[in-house]
Amino acid sequence: MRTNASDLLLTAIAPAIWGSTYVVTTEFLPNFPPMTVAMLRALPAGLLLLLIVRQLPTGIWWARIFMLGALNFSIFLSMLFIAAYRLPGGVAATVGAVQPLLVVFLAYFVLASPIRLVSILAALTGAAGVALLVLTPRAALDPIGVMAGLAGAASMACGMVLSRKWQPPVSLLTFTAWQLTAGGLLLVPVALLLEPAIPVLTMTNVLALTWLGLIGMALTYLLWLRGVTRLDSSVVSPLLLLSPVTAVLLGWLFLDQTLTALQIAGGIFVIGSIWLGQRANRRSDAASERRSEPGHSAMLSSPNEGSLVPPIRKSG
Repeated sequence: MRTNASDLLLTAIAPAIWGSTYVVTTEFLPNFPPMTVAMLRALPAGLLLLLIVRQLPTGIWWARIFMLGALNFSIFLSMLFIAAYRLPGGVAATVGAVQPLLVVFLAYFVLASPIRLVSILAALTGAAGVALLVLTPRAALDPIGVMAGLAGAASMACGMVLSRKWQPPVSLLTFTAWQLTAGGLLLVPVALLLEPAIPVLTMTNVLALTWLGLIGMALTYLLWLRGVTRLDSSVVSPLLLLSPVTAVLLGWLFLDQTLTALQIAGGIFVIGSIWLGQRANRRSDAASERRSEPGHSAMLSSPNEGSLVPPIRKSG
């Protein structure tokens, strides 16, 4: 699949904006129950988009949409908050950075995408960069928190791959509205039964929730899902590492947090891993184009360059 620069840049906007979640939540929504905030991010935005598109799923898409909503929102956000409460932020972010690596293998099993060595190296480089960026000497490990972080990363990785596999015959706006609404609805009983009521809302709280819901969820997930359906999974997943980079930069700019040489090096590692992943995809595109040219039919049965998995040969 040919990688378009505009598609790549528009997709990258989503994780960059998601990096603002920490600052907005801690500064403008103090003492708010986390699951309730997660529900308020997804459900109102989904219902608003649903009112715009005025279209509901049919047939098997009801089950698929609720599965995608659970993977991309309900389970992911729940595990994310459990990890955040039981682990220091640096550890939680580093655990979540394994997601690009998970996507590489899931895409092979679900989409038959080849596993390339350079994609694995890019994912490992990105995880190392996030570790340098956010880990502190006081970081401590909690087994439940680590498992929750891994579960959240696996959940969104599965959601990404299945969103690419299951593409309904509707507009992208409709597809986004369905998933946001389903994910938000699944969080309603969790928020009502397990958490206390939210404080009395101030105008600052309303503006923060509006940012998190309309900009940080509806708009960004529309851009993200657009990228997932247009770009290769190995190209999209490393972009998630932009989120901790943005969070660290915003903390430095607005919260007077320090920015050390190791953190700067970590940011460079993350950017380098994203570049490496895009470079691998461009090389794959070029190889595919060469194989499609006349006189190169013999190359069609040869393994992809850099692939760790042998080609699937048809018997008979």
